[in-house]
Amino acid sequence: MKIAVSSNDNAGLESTISGHFGHCPFFTIVNVDDKKIGNVQSLENPFAQGHQPFEIPAFLQSQGVQVIMSGGMGGRAIDFFKQNGIEVITGCAGKIQESIENYLAGNISAAEPCHESVEHHHGHA
Repeated sequence: MKIAVSSNDNAGLESTISGHFGHCPFFTIVNVDDKKIGNVQSLENPFAQGHQPFEIPAFLQSQGVQVIMSGGMGGRAIDFFKQNGIEVITGCAGKIQESIENYLAGNISAAEPCHESVEHHHGHA
């Protein structure tokens, strides 16, 4: 399984999770096999300066990603990820390794649109 995490930097598992996936400078891609962390790769977010809601889900799907983890995400983006067969986990914070381990242990599994998205009626999870 490949997990993408919105990242503030390209320090691998030591990177901090970005509060909003769309404008993060990097995506840290973590390969997981049998609940064990394997290869870790950092990709620059080609849409950090501006994007349409469907572009990042399609980009990450093309990378083989099956799960996206982030601090926050709008409701429309959540829907686009789901349409691309990608599980969405929001409300993540801190270091990537800790959040991945919590996800693999079944301790986090939320997908809620961020507060701003709800206020602007951009969809609900």
